[in-house]
Amino acid sequence: MQEFPPPRQRGLLFHSGLILILLILLVFSLWNLFQVTVGPSFTIYIVMALAAFIALPFLGYRAFALWKARYTLDRDNLRIEWGLRGEDIPVSDVEWVRSSHDLASPLPLPVIRMPGAVLGTRRHPDLGDVEFLASDSKRLLLVATAKQVFAISPDDATGFVTSFQHAIEQGSLAPGTSHSQYPSFVLSLAWESMLARYFWLTGLFLNIGLLAWVTVLIPGMDTVALGFTPTGDPLVVPSIQLIIIPIISVLLYFTGFIAGLYFFRWAEYKNLAFILWGAGAFSSLLFLISTMVLLNSAV
Repeated sequence: MQEFPPPRQRGLLFHSGLILILLILLVFSLWNLFQVTVGPSFTIYIVMALAAFIALPFLGYRAFALWKARYTLDRDNLRIEWGLRGEDIPVSDVEWVRSSHDLASPLPLPVIRMPGAVLGTRRHPDLGDVEFLASDSKRLLLVATAKQVFAISPDDATGFVTSFQHAIEQGSLAPGTSHSQYPSFVLSLAWESMLARYFWLTGLFLNIGLLAWVTVLIPGMDTVALGFTPTGDPLVVPSIQLIIIPIISVLLYFTGFIAGLYFFRWAEYKNLAFILWGAGAFSSLLFLISTMVLLNSAV
């Protein structure tokens, strides 16, 4: 069995830089969010924080997928792994492997692509649908089967083609079966569990309710006590800083949600996934209770 990883360094540096910028933007937005009063500036900082928070998991997954990506080849099977996307192809089902530069018609690239993430599906006039699972658009190899064509980018393209030719010459001893795995499959499989649905929806509704409640309360309050100072006096701050409670709650909930989906893929770690989802729902309930206690103590 031989592994042929895609070029990673440029893509990981690019994604790491974007993640760092978004983290700085998130911290900057949250910091200023607590310094302004309710108004246009408050809305702008909320939008900036939400945009950075939504983009971070997307870029984090792209970086993780690139770091774990590999093309594995032996005399029986070819496996393409890209994050939660996996494709198992018996070598006997592969009709040909060639460079994208050998095509008579140029291969259209995915519209949205970035260094380290040339992903998506485009239609070629001669080949039909081509699925891209690559990191470098200049090193594309096309792997064609009777059903589909895949565009990959092994760092050692020549070595990959040579190993594939050797596998064909040797013949298959125990060919496997074709199998496709998509990220959405993990989500739909987990959704079939009643316990998972209960944890997800409970945490989601608790966070939405907490965020809506706090947003409605803030304009009608001038200050709020968020604990105590080292001397034991109440820590009285502008009411706008109450927004930190639902924000932290949402961050923890979605972090546990994503981590749970990652562990749910393996049977031996499914219990850990349920623990993470349950902890997310329980922590959301605790944040709601803590907000109620703070407001009652203020009254």
